[in-house]
Amino acid sequence: MKKILIFGGTGFIGLSLANHLKNKGHKPVLIARNKPTDNVKHDFINWDAYSIGPWIKELEDAFAIVNLAGKLVDCIKTPDNCDIILRSRIDATNIIGEAIKQTSNPPKIWIQMSTAHIYGAPPRQVCTEGSSFGYGLAPFVGQKWEEAFLKSKPDEIRGVRLRTSFVIGKNGGALQSLKRIVQLGLGGKVGHGQQGFSWIHEEDMNQIIEQSIINESYVGAYIASSPNPVSNNIFMKTLREKLNMPIGLSAPEFIMRIGAKLIFKTDPELALYGRYVKSKRLKSKGYEFKFPSLEEALEDLI
Repeated sequence: MKKILIFGGTGFIGLSLANHLKNKGHKPVLIARNKPTDNVKHDFINWDAYSIGPWIKELEDAFAIVNLAGKLVDCIKTPDNCDIILRSRIDATNIIGEAIKQTSNPPKIWIQMSTAHIYGAPPRQVCTEGSSFGYGLAPFVGQKWEEAFLKSKPDEIRGVRLRTSFVIGKNGGALQSLKRIVQLGLGGKVGHGQQGFSWIHEEDMNQIIEQSIINESYVGAYIASSPNPVSNNIFMKTLREKLNMPIGLSAPEFIMRIGAKLIFKTDPELALYGRYVKSKRLKSKGYEFKFPSLEEALEDLI
């Protein structure tokens, strides 16, 4: 049994990962601001995500840490929210690094969440790990997040950065919001519909993190995304079919920009822009996706 600390572990991805690791015989420990309200049967430690506290003791006998901490980007991008999105990631990463340096028996592996948004929104290019980074808030935050990790991680600790696309699962994440939109009859294409929609099933996300922990050859940055990204139009069409919804009204860009903020209280650019990404490095490791196609993934989840 390996003790694995999951920072920011009470969100959808963290709880899914904790359940997966526990089923594999490990001991996940959730470290977050707020204790889960549901009947979650995992150890929980409180932290404020920017200062060292009693949680530092958990590092002494931990085998690995997984850092997922950061404010959700599913919000209206006011100046305050943009500031919190950046600071919540940088501050949490920096303080984990400071705590590790004060630990006599630190963890052996640090798995760091990053984002596939780091590549921006190229219209037709399929991005891999070696592709150039994009321009804008999301690529800027992604780069600063990774820079903080590389600066904070001691050299003797193996580090893995996972540039993650949309994680789709049964109990949270982007799929829940998209299902509601489809069920309202509004699940058509957004804008021109050709923007990339890169996705990954939660089970593959969990397996990639587990492999990053137990396989010593995993080092550096990996794109965590299905090998078969699709367009926004194809994703919504496939989702409508799985939900048996024959109607799907499309949303022109100007409608989306108004409705996203007024009705869904989120950033319209999350839907209007996208990217096609796939991982060369996971393929070179021989990783086989359990759900490589969107049809298989949605069939399982719906």
